[in-house]
Amino acid sequence: MGRFTLDDILATRKPRDSWWTVFMVDPLACRLALLVANHTSITPNGLTRLSMLIGLASAAAFAQGMLVAGAVLFYLSFTVDCMDGKIARLKGTGTPFGLWLDYVGDRVRVVCCAFGWGFGEYTRSGDTDVVLAAVGVVVLDLFRYINGPQLKRVKDATRALVESRLNEQCVLAESVLRSRPRTELRQAAAEFGQVAAEDGATVVDLQKAFHDRFPWYDRFRVFLVRHRVRTHVVSGIEFHAAVFVVAPLFGPGALVPVAAVAGTLLLAFEMFLVYRVWLASRQVPSTPAEKEKILV
Repeated sequence: MGRFTLDDILATRKPRDSWWTVFMVDPLACRLALLVANHTSITPNGLTRLSMLIGLASAAAFAQGMLVAGAVLFYLSFTVDCMDGKIARLKGTGTPFGLWLDYVGDRVRVVCCAFGWGFGEYTRSGDTDVVLAAVGVVVLDLFRYINGPQLKRVKDATRALVESRLNEQCVLAESVLRSRPRTELRQAAAEFGQVAAEDGATVVDLQKAFHDRFPWYDRFRVFLVRHRVRTHVVSGIEFHAAVFVVAPLFGPGALVPVAAVAGTLLLAFEMFLVYRVWLASRQVPSTPAEKEKILV
């Protein structure tokens, strides 16, 4: 078996993650991953399958009205799910199929747990609002997974359009920040711009209109990054945590209200991402003479 240390495990964490994962899951997941890495031969795909089984057990507990047990099992399922990537990066044993399995496992867990507490509570109370809430949870979860890749396609198309309009190679400010996440935009662009200029590239900020409207956002981003938290504050992970961990702990009466509030916040943040991409698409210059409006 290996002789990995906790520092080795900590080094495998994502540079930025959801705040729920960073503060509520990783402290436990990292220590469990250390035990798994040093004392077992279980593979990342094995952990993913284990996570799916625990997720199904959570759904069964919800269906039987054991909400607290379901919440604990869902938390444990997600914790194990956070371990597979760490083990894969630590040992270099990740596989392309593992990416598919991890994605499908997440969707199966959400669908089963949603209908578990939805139809489980309906059979006991006859309240159709719980069923509607369960359906809403599944629809919102699928929407965010559809929305993300489509927004990336729009970003890529916008960048290609900018390059064709300006007839030169461009580097997006977002790409610069990915390489210098703890640095504010203007400083990062200035540092990177010198290197880019030598390669004949120009740094452009398609989010300039957004940054002009919300000048505090960049400082907020840097603050979160320094704590390893991404700016999408209410992502699917926080949504799942609210619906399947927090709400069940407060009993059946909390399921619908918490799902409604969490779903509204998730949808609001998804629309926030759409708004940013829409603003960026409007920033594309019509002629090279308009390049100044997107320079950092």
